[in-house]
Amino acid sequence: MRIKLAIILFAVSAASPALAQKTEEPGDILVVGSRAPGRLVEESPSPVDVFDSDDLQARGLTDLNRTLQYLAPSFNYPRTATGPSGANTRAATLRGLAPDQVLVLVNGKRWHLSSVLNFNNVVGRGSVPVDLGTIPVSAIERIEILRDGAAAQYGSDAIAGVINITLRSSAKGGFASVQSGITEKGDGRTLVAALNHGFAIGDGALNLTAELRDRGATNRAGVDSRYGRITSEQGDPKSLDLNLAGSFRLPVGGLELYAQGIYDHRRSTSPAQYRAPTIAPTFYPQGFVPHIRVDLDDAGGSLGVSGDLGAWRFDLSDTVGLNDTTFNVFDTVNTSLGIASPRAFAGGGARYFQNVANLDISRKIDLAAGLNLAAGAEHRYETFKLRRGEPGSYTGASAQGFPGYNPPIPVDASRHAWSFYADAELSPIRGLNLGAAVRHERYSDFGNATTGKLSVFYKPVEVIAFRATASTGFRAPSLQQQYFSTVTSQSSGGVLVNIGTFAVSDPVAIALGAAPLREERSRNLSGGLVLKPFGGFVLSADVFHIEIDDRIALSETLNGAAVTAILKAVGITNASQARFFTNALDTTTRGYEITADWTQRFGAIRANITASYAHIETRVDRLAVNRVLPSLPLLGGPALQLLTVAQPEEKLTLAARIDAGDFSLGADVVRFGAFTTTSVLTPQTYGAVTSIDLTAELKVAERFRFGIGILNLTDAYPDKTVDRALTQGGGLLYPEVGAIGTNGREVFAHVTFSF
Repeated sequence: MRIKLAIILFAVSAASPALAQKTEEPGDILVVGSRAPGRLVEESPSPVDVFDSDDLQARGLTDLNRTLQYLAPSFNYPRTATGPSGANTRAATLRGLAPDQVLVLVNGKRWHLSSVLNFNNVVGRGSVPVDLGTIPVSAIERIEILRDGAAAQYGSDAIAGVINITLRSSAKGGFASVQSGITEKGDGRTLVAALNHGFAIGDGALNLTAELRDRGATNRAGVDSRYGRITSEQGDPKSLDLNLAGSFRLPVGGLELYAQGIYDHRRSTSPAQYRAPTIAPTFYPQGFVPHIRVDLDDAGGSLGVSGDLGAWRFDLSDTVGLNDTTFNVFDTVNTSLGIASPRAFAGGGARYFQNVANLDISRKIDLAAGLNLAAGAEHRYETFKLRRGEPGSYTGASAQGFPGYNPPIPVDASRHAWSFYADAELSPIRGLNLGAAVRHERYSDFGNATTGKLSVFYKPVEVIAFRATASTGFRAPSLQQQYFSTVTSQSSGGVLVNIGTFAVSDPVAIALGAAPLREERSRNLSGGLVLKPFGGFVLSADVFHIEIDDRIALSETLNGAAVTAILKAVGITNASQARFFTNALDTTTRGYEITADWTQRFGAIRANITASYAHIETRVDRLAVNRVLPSLPLLGGPALQLLTVAQPEEKLTLAARIDAGDFSLGADVVRFGAFTTTSVLTPQTYGAVTSIDLTAELKVAERFRFGIGILNLTDAYPDKTVDRALTQGGGLLYPEVGAIGTNGREVFAHVTFSF
């Protein structure tokens, strides 16, 4: 109640006539959420957040996920630390749903998924998200986040909403910048260097960006009570990203040729759990922490042409995307190989490829107060492949920390998907807009899906508007979820065990109760209002209700005599537990979001205050029963918590910025609500936590700016795990979920030269 009261009081105080001065800020024109050109944010029937490059870069946060975490009301970035798949997919969520239930676009084009499936016991378990960490912040001109179901407009995955990233496209100028930072503990040293430049090409433009992002590892593990020293590692992985991004446009006659592309190479190193001295005393008499190195290459781009054919506007494009990941484990041993065991192994890898061909057409018609028609067709081709590790990585007991990929059935899968959509928006009278969209998709591997959406926006007077949407949506099971298969080493009840993940078509999975995956289906309802009582101030409030049937989840790790018998019968000797993907449950997610923004100028001083509050709850409506082993639940308590309560139930953000001539000062306060998860054996509710960030920037010369900042000023941490003593001697202090991470206070400085 205190949080709700605070946001209401803020809105009331901001609406005070004493502050009501004329603003010079123009309205933001939307790209996402509507096929009608020229739509303003405050006139959208769905809530949309818009952040420009200044918003993204002013806060000193070095990657896109962390930046959006502190800007967008319903965006959450669980800072997974130690799991190699979780820490390297950079998974983020919208409206409390799964990371792969939000669609990501780059310049309006569908972006590709990661090749890495998140199989660690963290938020996003079993999901395959787009890796936002591969997109350099310095190359971004603006981001739009559509907080509403949009599968009828954009296709599969858009259940929670859509994130559209627009790349820089200027034909002139640019900048060079360097930022360095470090945590108060002296680790996690960061270096970010970026170079951007725009070039005029005739009447067109080529804009290029290069970025280097280097971050040292952090470790917040505590003393292991068994040995009286720190043995474990818990913190952010050591990582290096090298990014290149570019956009191109060139008018040719009445047409425009365009292209854009992003490439990222990442090398990241994550720790596994500590192994006691008894595991391999010959090699590691003091025990050891295996390390997993991930080498990732991610590339995507589009090539297209747009223009007018008579009264119709068309856009024809082809978009490709590739994510290729290789795993290597070192500081390890395979105990089955005895003294001949290497201490490093090639663990194999994964590769995902996507090609999307699009044709969109639209037309504005002078009917009533305006009519816009749009239609389109899309073909998508996807492939997914797993590469086996070297034999020593999976033989016998396997490599400690990360058994190499060794799918019982070779994984090299592909599929085609065709879709067609139609969209119409009509304004019968000025101030009233009615929208309808329908989309049909056909997949070569599982069948058809048809979705629809209705929307209404009504502004009876200039100061207030009402909006509402109703839609159906779907998410197709990813190729990774259908075919992924491997054995991993994880903690189960505080004990390290090898767990086999089997594809749903594998005889082992079928014997354990698996069935072919079906698509997830959703029903979304949303409604709200927008207030503009005076220039410079906008307040919006929205409620939403999302029902999802047949949600796809990675099953509980199944064990017991029946499971052991099935595994032995098919010759599985390096795993004692098993799991598979299943349409395990139906859920309902509901909540509300309030956002407020006030911008004014007082002479040479520009002031901006923004606030947002989001409250989200998810409940389970139905839980499927294992058809073969009904005594073994498909999802137990910990897995259900990751889907429902392991993300903060509420989030409050307050941000203030003052620009006075050559000096700027910013302050951000974010309060993440409580969440519940089972870190070891028993569920624990971790309390709310607040982060305060301060930044300052000074223009010291015509083209030169210098800035400093403090992140997490109060050195806030999540609560410590109560039953941590039951595993690793109590050395793993913090949960692997939540929002604020475990780095504590950080400081940074940056310089920027514009040209």
